[in-house]
Amino acid sequence: MKYAFRVATLCLLVLVSAGAIASSRLLQNIPLQWKPTSPLSNGAVTATSAKVSVMSFKDTRANPQQIAENREDSTPKPVTTTDDVGAWVTTHLKEILNRNGVTTVDGGADAIVSGEVTQFWVTETNTYEGQIALHVTVSSPAGKVLWQGTTSGTNSRFGRSYKAENYYETFSDTLIDATTSLLKNSDFMKALSGHT
Repeated sequence: MKYAFRVATLCLLVLVSAGAIASSRLLQNIPLQWKPTSPLSNGAVTATSAKVSVMSFKDTRANPQQIAENREDSTPKPVTTTDDVGAWVTTHLKEILNRNGVTTVDGGADAIVSGEVTQFWVTETNTYEGQIALHVTVSSPAGKVLWQGTTSGTNSRFGRSYKAENYYETFSDTLIDATTSLLKNSDFMKALSGHT
């Protein structure tokens, strides 16, 4: 009986240790997933007849793999990805634009949107705090710069400790916030129609 108890205890300790190791490795080189909890469209923009081409955004952050950090303990736990943050932003920026009445096309555009990801980060303490910043350029098909500026977004939420899903939700809603701010910029919207 004592032997069986010791074996069961040992198995439990092994499982707990394995779980802790798996948990510590869970958020290393994770894929970026799109998991918005905020609506993609909130009626912030009037539909435009302009056709817009969105070029792939460049990730200009100093450490492209580092995307978040859990700071609940004395030793921070990093969150990293091998995915292209710029490509992820581009894909979902286009989706948000389309949902808000801006038609994106691969060719024959009235304006071309390009940009850089200058901030893409989530800090987790007792809450998940997300921040994103984009430098955006709108150009004519001939290459004339019609508008340049920055947009940023934030998001805050509660969630379970060090969980990928909560990071995904924070990243997604932070990008929605940044894009919504961009769509509320009258100069940006004017530039999309090919005007300055």
